Amino acid sequence: MPIFPARFRMIRLLGFRMEQNQNQTLPPKKAESRVFSYIRTCFLTGILVTAPVALSLYIVWSILIWVDETVGHILPIHLMGEDSIPGLGIIAAVGFFILVGWFARNFIGALMLRAFDYILERLPLVKTVYNALKQVFEMLMGKQAQAFREVVMVQFPRDGSWVVGFLAGKTEGEFKDALGETYYNVFVPTTPNPTSGFLILSPEHEIKRVNMTVDEGLKAIVSCGLIMPKSTPPK
Repeated sequence: MPIFPARFRMIRLLGFRMEQNQNQTLPPKKAESRVFSYIRTCFLTGILVTAPVALSLYIVWSILIWVDETVGHILPIHLMGEDSIPGLGIIAAVGFFILVGWFARNFIGALMLRAFDYILERLPLVKTVYNALKQVFEMLMGKQAQAFREVVMVQFPRDGSWVVGFLAGKTEGEFKDALGETYYNVFVPTTPNPTSGFLILSPEHEIKRVNMTVDEGLKAIVSCGLIMPKSTPPK
C-alpha cells in the first residue's frame, strides 16, 4: 500500500480507496474535489434534516411563549408584583377556552351567544369581518370540518393543463342558479404559499379525484413539486 501525503488522509477516512495500480489512482486534484463534494453533500443533508425540525420547534415554542406572556400579564399574580410562573399563561388560556365552550353549550350560554351574534351582525363593518371569520372557523373546526379533505385535479388555466386543488363541496346558492347544473367548488392554492389561490367552479366530469391525503397534496404544492407522493396501485 503506497504512503499517502497527510492532505489525503481525509480521503481514506471518508471511504475513498486508492488502488495499488498507478493507472487507477485518482489524481490529487480530482481526489480533493471528491472530498469537498462529499463534505458539501453532508452539509446540505444536515441542513435538510435539521432545518424543518428546528424551525418547527422554534415556531411552536415562540407561540407558546407569546401565549404564556400575553395571558400571564393579565393574571392577578402579576398585579401583586410577584414573579411570573412559566406555563401559567398557557394553562389559564386552555382553561378559559374550556370554560367558554362549556358555558356556550348550556341553555343560558346559547341564549347569550345568540344575542351577541345578533348585535355583531348589525354593526356596520364589524358584521362583514365577524361573519367571514365565523364561517371560516365553523368550516375548519365545526360540522363542516370535512371540507378540504379530498385532493382533486382540474384543468386550469387552459384545457390540457392540470393543477392540484381541494374539493370544497357542491356549488350552492346564486352560483348554482346561474349555472343551472351541478358544479363543485374547487380551491386551487398557489405555490409555494397555499394560503392564497383561486376558487374554481367545475362540473363533476371535469374533476379528477386523486388517491392521496390533504397533507400529501399540500407537501406537493409547498415544495413546488419536489416532494411528490408515490402512486398507489389499484386494489
